[in-house]
Amino acid sequence: MLKRLHHAAYRCRDSEETRAFYEDFLGLPLIHVLNIGKSKTGRETRLLHTFFEMEDGSCLAFFEAPDQPFEFKQQHDYDLHIALLVDADTLRDMLEKGKAQGIDTRGISEHGPFLSIYFRDPNGYVIELVSPNDQPGAAQEFAPQDPHQVLGDWQASRRADLQA
Repeated sequence: MLKRLHHAAYRCRDSEETRAFYEDFLGLPLIHVLNIGKSKTGRETRLLHTFFEMEDGSCLAFFEAPDQPFEFKQQHDYDLHIALLVDADTLRDMLEKGKAQGIDTRGISEHGPFLSIYFRDPNGYVIELVSPNDQPGAAQEFAPQDPHQVLGDWQASRRADLQA
């Protein structure tokens, strides 16, 4: 049985600028660094693997591999984003902090039972902070549904679109 996320790893351009964003700005402590000079298969390499810990013990991790090509590109929110849960006060504080520090900051977006703000990290990844929506009249949880039925309906509509 899968227990929880241990870490999710992404490439980074520069480990120090990535550290500054995730540790200094977001407040995730840098807890471990692996300086890798040789792969487990004996191949010479040059990698720095950094780990930033969240409250539940899971981590966001990054690989800096300066001698290996990688295309960094601005990601659209729909292409890739990392969503992190925060409380309502932290959401508002981080919105102001991002704007004050000149970080690409968007929000607050209402998504029914939750509110979100968005940042771009130094690598172009979109970071979403999510908080429960405590506004009067906001739904406090997702509407009941059969997720397999919704997915099946989506697939049927896609097939119909492709045939049209």
